[in-house]
Amino acid sequence: MLTRREVVKGGIAAGIAGLVGPDRTAFAAAPQPRTKVNFDVPPGSCDCHVHVFGDPKKYPFFAGRTYTPPVASVEELRQLLAALRLERVVVVQPSVYGTDNACTLDGMRALGSGARGVAVIDDKTTDAELDAMGKAGIRGIRLNLATAGINDPSVARQRFANAVARAEKRGWHIQFNTQLPVIEALSPQFLASPVPLVIDHFGGATAARGLDQPGFGALVNLVKSGKAYVKISGSADSVSTQPDLADVTPLARALVQANPQRILWGSNWPHPGSNPVAGRKPTDLAPPMQTDDGKVLNLLPVWVPDAATRRLILSENPARLYGF
Repeated sequence: MLTRREVVKGGIAAGIAGLVGPDRTAFAAAPQPRTKVNFDVPPGSCDCHVHVFGDPKKYPFFAGRTYTPPVASVEELRQLLAALRLERVVVVQPSVYGTDNACTLDGMRALGSGARGVAVIDDKTTDAELDAMGKAGIRGIRLNLATAGINDPSVARQRFANAVARAEKRGWHIQFNTQLPVIEALSPQFLASPVPLVIDHFGGATAARGLDQPGFGALVNLVKSGKAYVKISGSADSVSTQPDLADVTPLARALVQANPQRILWGSNWPHPGSNPVAGRKPTDLAPPMQTDDGKVLNLLPVWVPDAATRRLILSENPARLYGF
């Protein structure tokens, strides 16, 4: 007869198998870099924003999801990190799993000590579950407002207050996937926050609208104050309208200049095709964006010519925030 420990270990092994070696029939391979990195990547560098999508037979999707991604395995993620010469990684809970963080947690476990994570929770998530997540390497709570289509500042404000109450006692941060108008509306609460904030994907800025677009000044001010980190390049391909992404440079430089100690780099691999497409149902397979992460990472020396500042962004800032 199997012992309880053997059953638990078997369940973990089965979960990890669903992440490392899924049946890939009917699934497209997750994108990999096509361009080699052309600068010295400092030791301890971290991709601060990736997702893992396991075999849906083992990790069923949330019924209320807005898109359905193909598998993006831990094995493929390791290939990405090796190609980009990154030693650490932060796995972020995607919206398609709702508050079931099993795939994210199993992905972190499979990746080992160089991985941390950010979870999505709700009022039903118990303190015991949060404490267990903390032991597993979770370091923040994600409020994924943009994908859910939440643009009402009053709703965002309440969700933020609820998350702060859970995060503060654990030394975690709150991560926002939202748009600039929401960031601007919540700036007073953000500036008074007792926990660190992390803003995804340039805060939802649009490169073509430049530095004067509404809300971007509020984002810069939050970074300058030291209250908020911002992730640059995670969605540079969707922020930009230019093939070479040159129009992103002013945004990136403005944020870095505001406070280089509050800048993070994240690829957003495997670049989920989460934007609505006419005629596509949420249950239809949504192909990922074919982003060349090597090309995007090579923009960092353009945005940040100083090697010491790049070391802050790629290595020292993540080590501080995520506790590597």
